[in-house]
Amino acid sequence: MSDRTTGPGTDPAPGTDPAPGTDPATETFVAHRNLLFTVAYEMLGSAADAEDVLQETWLRWVAVDLAQVRDQRAYLVRITTRQSLNRLRTMSRRKEAYVGQWLPEPLLTAPDVADDVELAESVSMALMLVLETLSPTERAVFVLREVFDTGYDEIAAAVDKTPAAVRQIAHRARRHVDARRPRRQVSAEETRAVHESFRRVLETGDPRALLEVLAPDVVMVNDGGGIKQAALRPITGAEKVARFLVGVLGKNKAPITVAPTVVNGGPALVVHLDGELDGILAMRVENALVTGLYYVRNPEKLTRAETETPLTLR
Repeated sequence: MSDRTTGPGTDPAPGTDPAPGTDPATETFVAHRNLLFTVAYEMLGSAADAEDVLQETWLRWVAVDLAQVRDQRAYLVRITTRQSLNRLRTMSRRKEAYVGQWLPEPLLTAPDVADDVELAESVSMALMLVLETLSPTERAVFVLREVFDTGYDEIAAAVDKTPAAVRQIAHRARRHVDARRPRRQVSAEETRAVHESFRRVLETGDPRALLEVLAPDVVMVNDGGGIKQAALRPITGAEKVARFLVGVLGKNKAPITVAPTVVNGGPALVVHLDGELDGILAMRVENALVTGLYYVRNPEKLTRAETETPLTLR
């Protein structure tokens, strides 16, 4: 049995140096904690589950003979991946019983995440929703290869496949994702401008003004988790989306406050009704119009709406 008493719950805050006297295993884990969290979150779409995976990773890590580990970072990523795969299979059963649409848990992120284009895209609501359509193994392979640029041999060891099989899975997953992701890169300036226009018209509750910023084929996905009112299926079309937004936000005649924020590396809106947090609204922008809306109202997924979560690819 290990005599270490430190763990993920007692480590110093992410991004800080370990406390004096911590052992090499703790120092290594703390040094890579943000990376491991990002790997787990991108695979799971849930910060709470990602934290559980980190705890499981820690328990396995402290039992490892470090003298036998050639690449400690790769070894930690391998453990995290395996634990995430186990958790993914459990989550798939939970999602089958989930009320309505399931969206990733939104994370308040620091400006440096938004500045890293590759990282921001990889954790965007739009892409993470696409990743939900992959099988657990496909998702793990895609995340490790396309996001973290992990070698095929390392991925093979993490998912218990041959390198040749991993190459095939990676090709299939990439083709699947590319067919569903936005086809045109949008500048940060264009995105912010559209967000600001959308914010203003959302506060007015004018459905005609909403129609001017929504693409004709816009799709809105709502996640209330059975706790808050939310459409049980995606809403398609500008007129239907506008009516839904006006109806949900205006039904109680409560004062609406819509403030800009940065969620999952991109501009988003935090919505308060009568001073109470109602939800986080992320969106996809193309051709100066909103083409996708992702509204998380489930209170259980809003616990990180006010505290920044460090994410990193390195």
